[in-house]
Amino acid sequence: MSSLKVIVGVLAAGFMLSGCMQATHFEATNTQNFKPKDKELLAKIRYENTPVAEPFRRAIVDYHRKESPGSIVVDSDNHYLYYVMDGGKAIRYGITVGEEAMAWSGIAKVGSMTEWPAWHPTPGEISRLGVPTYVAPGPDNPMGSRAMYLYSGGKDTLFRIHGTNQPEYIGASISSGCIRLTNEDAIDLYSRVKIGTIVVVLEPKHGDSPYNSRLALQGGGGFPSSN
Repeated sequence: MSSLKVIVGVLAAGFMLSGCMQATHFEATNTQNFKPKDKELLAKIRYENTPVAEPFRRAIVDYHRKESPGSIVVDSDNHYLYYVMDGGKAIRYGITVGEEAMAWSGIAKVGSMTEWPAWHPTPGEISRLGVPTYVAPGPDNPMGSRAMYLYSGGKDTLFRIHGTNQPEYIGASISSGCIRLTNEDAIDLYSRVKIGTIVVVLEPKHGDSPYNSRLALQGGGGFPSSN
């Protein structure tokens, strides 16, 4: 799919979703919470910081599911990540997710966390994308400003929640399987998460909405061994 088609698809999905969403309170990025290194590196970005379509902007929303406050739920179908709060609320972030052939689902924990991570592509990514074996941290690194590494059974699943230098794809399915947020949203989520945070990723074609409630804690499709 061409970049233009992906972007047009994101915008069309945004317009459709905006007609049936529950009331939301959009949250502007507070740059005063950024660390000096964040401000320094974000000022050096060379990608176009494309505004996210309104339905995928960070917002506080009513939350109808039963996960515990402090947990994360990823709805890949609808391109949302929820950070569950008290009082029936959640912070909802727009995300980029993996294409259907590389999608994954299951229950994991945040096993490690890194600010401005390096990127160590898997052999499959090196072969498929033609990228080097190592990309240093920085504003042009595809891992972005933050990375939260997902573990299952005490082992690294090789899937991450991380930032991106392609904000124009928030709301689309293009990545190699990992969950991407804007760099600003990745910084915000990272500040709320801790080691051991539960992450529930719903199965493909089982996306949630306030009108079709499902429970994810029954399990999922498990984790493949690599991207």
